[in-house]
Amino acid sequence: MVAVSMRIGTRKSTMALAQTEEIARRLRAAALELEVEIVKFETVGDTDQTSKLLKHGGKGGAFVAEIRAAVRSGALHAAMHSLKDMPGNEDTPGLVIGATLARDTPTDALVLRTGVSIEDIRRSRGKGFKVGTNAVRRAAYARRLFPEIEVIHFRGAADTRVRKLDNREMQRLPGGGEVGPADALIMARSGLERVGLANRIAYDFSPREMLPAVGQGIVAVECAAGDWQTRRYLSLIDDPMAHLGCDAEREVLWVLNGHCNSPIAGYSTIDGGQMTLTASVLDEAGGQVIEASRSGPADRPRELGRAVGLELLAKGAAEIIARTRPEP
Repeated sequence: MVAVSMRIGTRKSTMALAQTEEIARRLRAAALELEVEIVKFETVGDTDQTSKLLKHGGKGGAFVAEIRAAVRSGALHAAMHSLKDMPGNEDTPGLVIGATLARDTPTDALVLRTGVSIEDIRRSRGKGFKVGTNAVRRAAYARRLFPEIEVIHFRGAADTRVRKLDNREMQRLPGGGEVGPADALIMARSGLERVGLANRIAYDFSPREMLPAVGQGIVAVECAAGDWQTRRYLSLIDDPMAHLGCDAEREVLWVLNGHCNSPIAGYSTIDGGQMTLTASVLDEAGGQVIEASRSGPADRPRELGRAVGLELLAKGAAEIIARTRPEP
């Protein structure tokens, strides 16, 4: 048996490494001749944990661009990304998503510091409480659910954020100064599960309360479009259901031409041969929300995503997105 090597790039965070190790395990099990090497990257989003991601071009610039460049140059065969971190409003010439793993729980969760309960926050409508998040979508939904809550800028790897919450640490602000400490965090349930902190979840938000981000809970493996050997190996671990959801939800982003500061959400489910896709666009304050939901054949995900995106535009989504677009 002739050994075949595959180099997969990933971020250094605990969660990213756990996701990439799972990919490597599946690849080795599917193809015994495959030797998988994990190459760790410290992206600009990892080294700069103070600035807002907008400074680095959003999550794509902060967490994806450097690893993508290594794939394009041939230094890597593939790259692992959390699908929700991959920009969907721009073309990625020369790259394709070769595999998606089965979707983890896609919803968001609330993590509380000791002495705080969800009932306390609900009763007060959030008044007097600080909730930490870096996601504009989560911030907008939090303001809808708890109108008087104070949302504070809060960044870091999943385990780091929980540690800062427990230690009541202040969070440095991009322009200087500090904010905090946080009373609660809103985070992806799947991320907390990946780093062994699911026991810290005090409340799970339903998709009705807080629609997930496009691709949330899906691990994607990207490779060069013309690297057919790598694409063949990745196809062995691809989950077809997750890939259909990936295509539908990302089509919404493409149609909306959103940006990293746009509170856009999208989530699809499949029942038999039918897919249902719901997507929304919110203003940053959470005061205005536009939503669209449609069902269609699961094997035509991009058509469904396009229809939902166009419905959102017809309802005025472009105006909301324009208001949140950073000034040049």
